[in-house]
Amino acid sequence: MFLNGSETGADGSHQQSLRPPHHRGQTSAGGVSSEGPATSGGPSLLPSGVATAAGHNKSSVVNDAVLHVPELLPPERQKWDNKLQFMLSAIGYSVGLGNVWRFPYLVQQNGGGAFLIPFFVMLLLEGIPLFLVELALGQKLRQGSLGAWNLIHPWLGGLGIASTLVAFLVGLYYNVIITWCFYYLFNSFQSPLPWSTCPIDSNGTAVKECTAATETAYFWYRTALDISPSVDQPEGIKWWMALCLLLSWIIVYFITMRGIQSSGKVVYFTALFPYAVLTIFFIRGITLKGAGAGLAHMLQPQMHKLLDPTVWLDAATQVFYSFNIGFGSLIAFGSYNPPRNNCVKDTLILSVCNAATAVYASVVIFAILGFKAVRSYDLCVNQSVIISLHSIFKIIDNFLTDEAYANFLQYRDESKDLGLRGCNLEEIMNESVEGTGLVFIVFTQAIVELPAAPFWAILFFLMLLALGVGSQIGTLEGVISTVFDIQIVRGARKEVVSAAVCIVSYLIGLLFVTGSGEYWVKIFDSFAGTTGLIFIALLESVAVMYIYGHRKFSQDILQMTGHMPGPYWQITWRFVGPVLISVLLVASIIYRSFDKPAYYAWNAQEGKSFLTPYPQWVLIVGGLLATLSVLPIPAVFLLRRFQFLRLDTDINKGVIRRNETTISTKQMMTDVDVSFLKK
Repeated sequence: MFLNGSETGADGSHQQSLRPPHHRGQTSAGGVSSEGPATSGGPSLLPSGVATAAGHNKSSVVNDAVLHVPELLPPERQKWDNKLQFMLSAIGYSVGLGNVWRFPYLVQQNGGGAFLIPFFVMLLLEGIPLFLVELALGQKLRQGSLGAWNLIHPWLGGLGIASTLVAFLVGLYYNVIITWCFYYLFNSFQSPLPWSTCPIDSNGTAVKECTAATETAYFWYRTALDISPSVDQPEGIKWWMALCLLLSWIIVYFITMRGIQSSGKVVYFTALFPYAVLTIFFIRGITLKGAGAGLAHMLQPQMHKLLDPTVWLDAATQVFYSFNIGFGSLIAFGSYNPPRNNCVKDTLILSVCNAATAVYASVVIFAILGFKAVRSYDLCVNQSVIISLHSIFKIIDNFLTDEAYANFLQYRDESKDLGLRGCNLEEIMNESVEGTGLVFIVFTQAIVELPAAPFWAILFFLMLLALGVGSQIGTLEGVISTVFDIQIVRGARKEVVSAAVCIVSYLIGLLFVTGSGEYWVKIFDSFAGTTGLIFIALLESVAVMYIYGHRKFSQDILQMTGHMPGPYWQITWRFVGPVLISVLLVASIIYRSFDKPAYYAWNAQEGKSFLTPYPQWVLIVGGLLATLSVLPIPAVFLLRRFQFLRLDTDINKGVIRRNETTISTKQMMTDVDVSFLKK
């Protein structure tokens, strides 16, 4: 945690330092030995990389331990090589797997083309304003999430810690999805694809579990995951997935080990390659039989759905998560930009790219799923006709001629009692699925139907890997930059910090490659990164507008971009945004209160998943995960409010002098210095 002190320098000005205190005998930046009693040792939670004036230190007593708080000069910060590198990094971070497997499902479930109306409304009122708040905050303060909130006010220090914890927890299971993509990619280099047929057992017949399910479902649940029947039965670590998980974390380490100096080179692939693959799939998809039916199903508006409040709630939730707000990574990304970068223009471009990608991916997905649905419909009709003709006309070798089909139509009333299932294209199109079910079961089944199926499978999973790695880089950047800034191990290089984070994450992540691993992924997804993240975003919005000050924030935007934010920004920042997030938070809490948490457990005998309530111990673990993500916020507030961690400055009056704003607001530091209130 930051321990903010004040010091009167040689010029009489009051300056703040956020650099880790020196022990006795250590030299400062200017080579002057620090004076005063030695500290008690151990890691400091003050950010590194902040240049200080030589010899200007002040002692601060915290629980009888004396800390030395030196002066602050503008911090040295990593910088993007160029503007394109930043834009691609932000696109790779915000455009993730949710654009491919979540948004199309929401469109299908919430009124088709009509869902685009609440989506774009929420984008304008919620997503874009919050995106700019985080990006501009980092650019102005030149700090990561932890440092930024401490600079605004020490009581808000818990926000940075909470964001880091949420990003860490989400990164744990997000990399498991990358692991699954690696496993499928490796299995795509064979023809026929291994999920195209059922394996044969020792009796020479197809495995019963596979025939009870489908080929793609069997490969997913049994071959890839070797899933257990419930979350209570972990059934050990699956070594093939453990190796893929190790590969995933090794790749993530080499990409993130030097911060944006290393990750900035990779984003040219992770951000651009998915668009190339989506375009290839789009060109192929629209030429397939049934693509038109799929696109018509997607775009046909059901306007009555707009009267359903859950549709608007789904739209707000999708916008919130698709922009990855609250993780602290956008603040870190902004801090690497030049001080005079036009962050407003960047926000608008990135927001349009994010939304357009979601719609574009939906077009591709529905074109392919339309092809699959028409193939399934044709197969259903063909099988029904053949069964009828077998019974009525005794046709041989399942060969259906036009004459035989005409006879079937003539005598179809006689076949009503044969027990045939109806074939309805609309019902097949309405079979909705999201997440892993869409990617690893439904879409892989569609790929099997394509000519040169292995080629399309390789392209598809390479695209998912690029999307996943791009988002994981951004998520881990928020974690690694914070851990590096607080200097848990004094003087540790960023490569060491990145290695430590990746090793710890891999060891914890082994939980997700057990027999119950997929269940644990859903537990973390449901509890660790949902309600807590919304709460963090709400506090961020309130803190910037009403503690830091909307007037000062607007002045900062003017200083950085040359343009004062207009009424749209003011209204959404100060009123609409906080209200919408509050409604989203309350709705999320109410939903969890009345809807008993459950998961889909795989039943091998019946070859399908059944909705099963979570056992009580899982609910306790989930509650702990949800609490852990927000606990630092009240903890840091109470510790500093009641001065269990005492500072030299009176934090009840604020840390930074307030100019050109209301009494209740807080001003960020300027590019020259930071002036403090006199005691």
